[in-house]
Amino acid sequence: MFPTNKPCLPLALALKNMDYEMITINLTKDGGQQFSEEFQALNPMKQVPALKIDGITIGQSLAIIEYLEETRPTPRLLPQDPKKRAHVRMISHLLASGIQPLQNLSVLKQVGQENQLTWAQQAISSGFNALEQILQSTAGKYCVGDEVSMADLCLAPQVANADRFKVDLTPYPTISRINKSLLALEAFQVSHPCRQPDTPPELRA
Repeated sequence: MFPTNKPCLPLALALKNMDYEMITINLTKDGGQQFSEEFQALNPMKQVPALKIDGITIGQSLAIIEYLEETRPTPRLLPQDPKKRAHVRMISHLLASGIQPLQNLSVLKQVGQENQLTWAQQAISSGFNALEQILQSTAGKYCVGDEVSMADLCLAPQVANADRFKVDLTPYPTISRINKSLLALEAFQVSHPCRQPDTPPELRA
């Protein structure tokens, strides 16, 4: 069982050629399906995603990807070189912890409807300013060197969010170049946020 609204997890599963059953969790329907007793039993934080695998349930995207990497290491999403591996984790956490939570639904509700767009744009731009600078020293074809890594799985969905919130990507040529390279890969095409089963009609590609 794989409840998720975050496409970095379908990306990881697609790249590792894993079969799975997805159960979508609508974050707005009925006050938010993540607050149901059934889902809280899976993830007490009442957040997506949660993955049931190998007899355990794991929450938090990066923890899930790390588990998949440790138990199903081919193809690898973390480099063998420890310095590159640290860079991948740094970029992944910058995106998943430093940007994404600031523009997710629960935070946007708190800032009010009239402030949501400006708030999200500022949060994403601030994070992208830092990321663009970091990528100058880590990037090859992708975020860290020339192999797809966990960092790229976090980048592509956040660029999609930036598009959704109408963030000007002109100041971020490295981010844009990497994202373009990623979107040329089949796994990133089929796992794009606009192609998920629960994508609202107005956001579908």
